[in-house]
Amino acid sequence: MTLLSALPAPEAYRLTGTGKWRSAFAVTDLANASVAAVGLELSRLIEALNLASQAPEVTVNQRLASLWFSYSFRPEGWELPSLWDSIAGVYQTADGWIRLHTNLPHHRRAALKVLGCAGGREAVAAAVKHWQADSLEGEIVSAGGVAAAMRSRSEWLAHPQGRAAAAEPLIHWAAPRAIRLRERPEATAARPLAGLRVLDLTRVLAGPVSTRTLAGFGAGVLRIDPPGWDEPGVITDISLGKRMAALDLTKGEDRLVFETLLAQADVLVHGYRPGALDGLGYGRETRGLIAPNAVEVTLDAYGWTGPWAARRGFDSLVQMSAGIADAGRIWSETDSPHPLPVQALDHATGYLMAAAVLSALAAAARGETVPAAHLSLARTAELLAGMQRLADGPEIRKPADSDYAPGTENSAWGPGRRLAAALHLDTSPLHWNLPANRCNSAPACWR
Repeated sequence: MTLLSALPAPEAYRLTGTGKWRSAFAVTDLANASVAAVGLELSRLIEALNLASQAPEVTVNQRLASLWFSYSFRPEGWELPSLWDSIAGVYQTADGWIRLHTNLPHHRRAALKVLGCAGGREAVAAAVKHWQADSLEGEIVSAGGVAAAMRSRSEWLAHPQGRAAAAEPLIHWAAPRAIRLRERPEATAARPLAGLRVLDLTRVLAGPVSTRTLAGFGAGVLRIDPPGWDEPGVITDISLGKRMAALDLTKGEDRLVFETLLAQADVLVHGYRPGALDGLGYGRETRGLIAPNAVEVTLDAYGWTGPWAARRGFDSLVQMSAGIADAGRIWSETDSPHPLPVQALDHATGYLMAAAVLSALAAAARGETVPAAHLSLARTAELLAGMQRLADGPEIRKPADSDYAPGTENSAWGPGRRLAAALHLDTSPLHWNLPANRCNSAPACWR
């Protein structure tokens, strides 16, 4: 099998543009390579499907790839809501630092219940100071919340979960099976994923980046959220090109709809932790019976082995756990945690997930057996920690007007501008057929 297993070498693609993120880590190099991985795997798929006489060449614009690691949409005449809850962020403990992630209401309630304080930032800061960082992290996680104490790189690599994540492959391919691709007569070299049905069961941020990328080459992406779900401040960025629906998988009628969608899907992308889908009655064996010909790619936060494999997590928390925020603190000569300038673990993992989908589809087109792909933010953190900073150019601070594509995108919230595409294939321009849409704005059906 010739499945994606590592970042591509710089000589495998053409690099244009200048500029880099200022960081202790090779953030811009990671952006270049992870975006290039999508292009190279798509090029191989085009060749495997005989959509072009030869595999198209791949070009990545370094400045734009870096900017897409931040926020791709700029509203015009209106403002985006805040990305963060009022008490989310970093706090000093009795012995170090901890980050609380409270964007979701039940995570906020869990943190405040453990701290036993009111919901103001000053009250939280005062309460946190009485705790040891590890103890508070453990109590909040046990209460159903999410938090991460700041660890050094050496502490993380000695931690059971740090050792487990480091030992995992970047992309863990498991349970290979024969997959018969559905005919897609609408697929062309210009829109190689046209007609591809992608069932998206992901939330902020890596998974949605992967499916947004697939939509940019013509895939029909249907995202399913729980009723009432929203991601204020983020959804305008990552719902681009998708149809957004809602189902309650605890209700029989919605389960029947979901099973019909899954049976008709070509690709399943999900961000459920190990065992979570099993709890809903959709374990690997059941998914295989319902959708025997669907490519599957999934991710979690802390890795697929080790004591934290089932722990909830987000990019900002993994940066704290894995020693990235502490290494940034030392590099920046500050006393407090210094995270990456962008949520690079999320974005890089998202692009690698999209590349894994394309790699699996190409393998199926060649008649090879196709395993499911597993990725994690923690393993991407190890990848980043081991990369050299080679990117050059001036420091990137924010997008310029010239970084945006021409024309207006009429999102569901209002007009705005979208960054120009960072990835270019000779045959296949990256563009989206649908603007960003609200959660639960479309029916749960394939077009």
